Amino acid sequence: MVLGTTALFVLTWWFDYFWLSSFFLISTIAIALFFRNPERQAPHDKNVLVSAADGVVMEISETSRAPVLVDSDLTRISVFMSVFNVHVNRWPFSGRIKTISHRRGEFLDARNPASSKLNESNSIVLDTCAGEMEIVQIAGKVARRIIWWVRENDPAKKGERFGLIKFGSRVDIYLPKNFTICTEVGSKVTAGVTVLAKNNL
Repeated sequence: MVLGTTALFVLTWWFDYFWLSSFFLISTIAIALFFRNPERQAPHDKNVLVSAADGVVMEISETSRAPVLVDSDLTRISVFMSVFNVHVNRWPFSGRIKTISHRRGEFLDARNPASSKLNESNSIVLDTCAGEMEIVQIAGKVARRIIWWVRENDPAKKGERFGLIKFGSRVDIYLPKNFTICTEVGSKVTAGVTVLAKNNL
């Protein structure tokens, strides 16, 4: 995508289409910023759970049913990503992938509470030393594509990259009750770095 807009910028600049070349230059910079993928170091404490996405904590629900783990009351932490955030998703906790479930759906604004149940999403259940947890990538009003680079039975290491949601979206993390929440609504968080909760087992 970046190569395409770069080529269009060079072509329109070469033929002196100033305004059009300016548009393609700005588009190239914006896309490059969106797809940035910085290196990060996760906390070494195996009991802390970190954010799976860059953005803002928009909701914390202490009694939620996950899309796949429907038989348990879990704690949900939702992080909203704007188009200005890094959109690479990282494992919040170490474990092993138990299931991956992609669901087609709508494209409501990711800040809408109904988006958790109605929007296009991808649910990944992790089997961890602290119990089963579920990470849900949710498409937004602008986001139309969810990407994941992992398969069932793959190991998950806290802080490592596992997927991407393009252009504004959210990630929900469903945790067992043995976690103590260490964040609050409105907090700015960084994927793979910011501690959201701690395992008490």
